[in-house]
Amino acid sequence: MSWSVILNTSKTKTPFLESIRYASKKTGGSTKNTNCKVRPKHRGWKVQDGHNVTAGHILATQLTTRFLPGLNVGFGRNGTLFAIEAGKVIVTCEKFDPNWEHTWVKRIYAGREQHTIFKKYFNVIPEPQHNRFKLIDEV
Repeated sequence: MSWSVILNTSKTKTPFLESIRYASKKTGGSTKNTNCKVRPKHRGWKVQDGHNVTAGHILATQLTTRFLPGLNVGFGRNGTLFAIEAGKVIVTCEKFDPNWEHTWVKRIYAGREQHTIFKKYFNVIPEPQHNRFKLIDEV
């Protein structure tokens, strides 16, 4: 709120204060959601079970840890799972045994201490080698 004080004199030569209040809000409608052009992130599975991938191929993107890395799978800083070696993707559902002493485990899995918790693991089974080696020199 802004006030402006103006010193005026009347005909009788006595000064008095006159205050004028300016508007503190603009007139018009509300504009809460002005930028609604947010692109979707397309998180989730990128490669299905049984597909062949090359090294460095992204298998899944995630915001929270829904999928865990298994054999020959790397875990990126933003939770991305990627293949370390070329091979066939196998997705397994395995028993997950968290450390119940950690505070974040207690917070996330509260009330599930007596239950078995299963998680999805991404594994990459490497392609077998060709076995056509030529003996060059005997040691």
